[in-house]
Amino acid sequence: MELELRHLKTIRAIAEAGSLTRAATVLGLAQPALSAQLRRIERALGGALFERGRHGVRTTALGELVLERTRIVLPAVSELQREAARFARSQGEGEGEGERLRLGGTHGPLLGALVDRLADAAPGTAVTTCASWSERELAEMLKEGRLDFALSGTCGSAPPPDSPHLAWELIAVDPVFVMLADGHRLAHGREIELAALADEQWACVPGDGCFADCFTAACARAGFTPRRMYETDTASCVHLVQVGRAVGLCRATFPPTPGLAIRPLTGTPLMWRHLLGWHPAGQRSGTAATVLAQAREAHAGAAARSDSYAYWLAERRSTPAGGLAPVTAPAAGSIPPGQGVG
Repeated sequence: MELELRHLKTIRAIAEAGSLTRAATVLGLAQPALSAQLRRIERALGGALFERGRHGVRTTALGELVLERTRIVLPAVSELQREAARFARSQGEGEGEGERLRLGGTHGPLLGALVDRLADAAPGTAVTTCASWSERELAEMLKEGRLDFALSGTCGSAPPPDSPHLAWELIAVDPVFVMLADGHRLAHGREIELAALADEQWACVPGDGCFADCFTAACARAGFTPRRMYETDTASCVHLVQVGRAVGLCRATFPPTPGLAIRPLTGTPLMWRHLLGWHPAGQRSGTAATVLAQAREAHAGAAARSDSYAYWLAERRSTPAGGLAPVTAPAAGSIPPGQGVG
């Protein structure tokens, strides 16, 4: 039997799981089938890789040698596959296939607005989209060459997803607002104290960053613990707010919606940073500059359509030496690997 990559993945799974039973579950195999496969691998390599015991398995000296090589080989092969996919795509574009852009994005109005702007700015480009609530999933798709650009974000000063391997540029920084039913007792105020919402239930779209922790911390500073959080899709969040079941959390660019009042929180306890990401080896600088510029224009358009955001901006621009930076992003400069966005 010749050793294959799948055999190395099997060895790694057994070592990480610490037992054949757990490894079989991870690999989706029956334990007898995994045991038989391991015996064939050990015969091919000339000796036992694991010692079996009452409490699981432990690697032998030969097993440690193989695992050490596996930790080098598997990531190298994965990176080779990603580089080959990016190279094949760039070669295809150079041979007249026509440029295409695969855009990913989390929930919010920017993805649709960016597609609309690119249709005018680059009419010969075929644009496809992929939406996900997971910032990490979008980052992984960029790394694997399955997306060209991703609209994502982080809360506060948290680092962007997988920043050591990906290029991230800041589009804009927004405050987090609240959505209230039109008939809510606080719906007609200019700004709302977070503490005034202590008895409410909450709704927001899920994510895998630190936003939930930051929200809980902001509530603690305001003197309360949130009663309940409904994490669901945007349409369901809007419905829960409209019928009075919850107060929603949203970015300030959330579009005007019938039945909703969108209001700033006093003191701006939560901020959201909009980011555009791509793999530096997979994009020409001119393409990245075009997409980034259009993403910033898309954000500016979304901000201009929000009366509550316009009020928020006007209040801070009229306050000398105070408030927060304008929402317009800096003109240039990638986020250094491993750092946040400001």
